[in-house]
Amino acid sequence: MCGVFGVVAPGQEAARIAALGIFALQHRGQESAGVAVSDGEQLMLYKDLGLVAQVLDDRRLPSLRGELAIAHCRYSTTGSTVWENAQPTLRLGPRRALAIGHNGNLVNTRELLAKLAGGRARLPASTDTELLTALIADEPATDTVDALRRVLPTTRGAYSLVVLDERRVLGVRDPHGFRPLVLGRLAPQEPRTVGLWDDPDSAAGWVLSSETAGLDVVGAEYVRDVEPGEIVILEAGKAPASVRFAPATPALCVFELIYFARPDSYMEGVNLYEARRQMGIQLAGEQPIPADLVMPVPDTGAPAAAGYAEASGIPYREGMIRNRYAGRTFIQPSQAMRQRGVTVKLSPLREIVRGRRLVVVDDSIVRGTTTRSIVELLRRAGAAEIHVRISAPPIYHPCFYGIDTQVETELIASTHSVEEIRAFIGADSLGYLSLRGVLAALDLPYDRFCFACFDGRYPEPVPYDAASRKFALEEGVGARG
Repeated sequence: MCGVFGVVAPGQEAARIAALGIFALQHRGQESAGVAVSDGEQLMLYKDLGLVAQVLDDRRLPSLRGELAIAHCRYSTTGSTVWENAQPTLRLGPRRALAIGHNGNLVNTRELLAKLAGGRARLPASTDTELLTALIADEPATDTVDALRRVLPTTRGAYSLVVLDERRVLGVRDPHGFRPLVLGRLAPQEPRTVGLWDDPDSAAGWVLSSETAGLDVVGAEYVRDVEPGEIVILEAGKAPASVRFAPATPALCVFELIYFARPDSYMEGVNLYEARRQMGIQLAGEQPIPADLVMPVPDTGAPAAAGYAEASGIPYREGMIRNRYAGRTFIQPSQAMRQRGVTVKLSPLREIVRGRRLVVVDDSIVRGTTTRSIVELLRRAGAAEIHVRISAPPIYHPCFYGIDTQVETELIASTHSVEEIRAFIGADSLGYLSLRGVLAALDLPYDRFCFACFDGRYPEPVPYDAASRKFALEEGVGARG
């Protein structure tokens, strides 16, 4: 998770564009937000705990002046939810000044820490991003791009980065491309006549975003994905340049398409609403059940529920209303917050569900507690039967590439059978979509994706003790917060 955004905007206030772009990516992280800017000579940073609209408001943005900016919203997978761990990170060192926003998770943090002169004492925060920033800032290379090309081959795991120095914004994707990153073109603020020998892109601005939805909100046109193992270099007055630091071995996280990303985004050339609707169609074929209504768990279950209703012929209705001001329960940083979030977020429509047999469609069951609370809400509202259908396979294995499920015992499917999960959540029946069904819905080859959480095949080898590494940089340095 996490959202990252970068912009080069000649003649415009880049911080405002970056704030708007990261606002469109708020679903990717709700713990903290920040923006770093450059005026061509120096870098400035503002970050804080809270949502994007709370942190990057009209009190802060006017003081962040410059035509280059990066922004970040955080979902923690390394380090506690404290101010120091908010991003972007910033280093003003003797060799170079740079700021970094990171989406992903490194799996060789301790190995990298051993390479840092001065060790843990040099790090003001306890994230893998802070460590990576320090290593790049220290690297004795001619410039930031060369430093990246030297340091990145030593890192392992998932990282989609936006990097800011005094005059450029850089986009980086790890060799597997676990997390998405796209490049967009921002039209110049003022119309301009391009001469015969002029570069037509010289007046354009350029945008990097975790998802295409971030491009749409700032009026940028999608150009292409940043390739796995690539560094894209954005500089005012120039067309984007590219260098490669590693060969590409693509393994995009398939959960991006199933759940994480916004349904109006595109990945691998596929509109995600349509992909999820197709998953619902496949699910209806694999897990049919007689019922009166098909209803989604709002909002992420809606596309699959629409597909299930279409394929089954069972009417589709909204059976629950979502509080639009409540965040995603799955990405809350603690289990207690996740459980409280369900009742705050969802309210059943009693007149619709009372006395009816319901097919309740959701995108996943991770720990099971959220689904159990939803079933209890519908039971109290008078539902006659509740048949839960999930538009993804059971999640058996932890993720080490940017999702906070690094302990296998947190995953209910790793220790319970489907029947045991059904009993735990209190449903009348439970059915999952198969891995084959996911691939049929996407109409894309298996080897384009990482399915490790479903089948345990990790594209990047994971150290045996990786499950203990979320707080690896906090050991012996005080409370986790």
